[in-house]
Amino acid sequence: MPTRVYEFDWPDRAVVGTIGPPGERTFYLQVRAGSRVVSVALEKQQSAQLAEKIDEILDQLISVEGNPFSVPTGTPPELVDNEDLDPVEEDFRTGVMSLGWDPTTAQVVIEAHPLMEGDVDEDLESSDEDSAQETEMLLVRIPVGTARAFAKRTLEVVGAGRPACPLCGYPMDADGHTCTLPED
Repeated sequence: MPTRVYEFDWPDRAVVGTIGPPGERTFYLQVRAGSRVVSVALEKQQSAQLAEKIDEILDQLISVEGNPFSVPTGTPPELVDNEDLDPVEEDFRTGVMSLGWDPTTAQVVIEAHPLMEGDVDEDLESSDEDSAQETEMLLVRIPVGTARAFAKRTLEVVGAGRPACPLCGYPMDADGHTCTLPED
């Protein structure tokens, strides 16, 4: 079957947010254009890496001599989005992601592909059922200011989880923490 592409050019909103209490949060990349909303689940590390790589791309663009693009060094105040996620209906859980730059539109391009059972199972034999499965993909293009705001919010969301224990570095639960330091 053909790939079902959830494509957003210049979306009204593109954010990473969470559902659930710290320690049990599920991260979502959510994109909205008009009344159309797509929500894909991410791992915490995927969210953090996505934000860091977006910042890297934007910082590299700033440093290019003769750069024709107006890339903000910080988040434009009018683009700050601290609102909760829209109601979430998970479209898929993200496996492979890619990030790029489209100089023709001056946009950061995010691609998210679903986690496939085959990604975990290294069995080389694929059944006809597997090849007949409909695949999905989220394709989002966001301008530089929105990308900077996206990265900032995402890093704040990732950092808002459980605090790390100053002794062992593991996350501390709200109901207590038993620190197990390695023995010398």
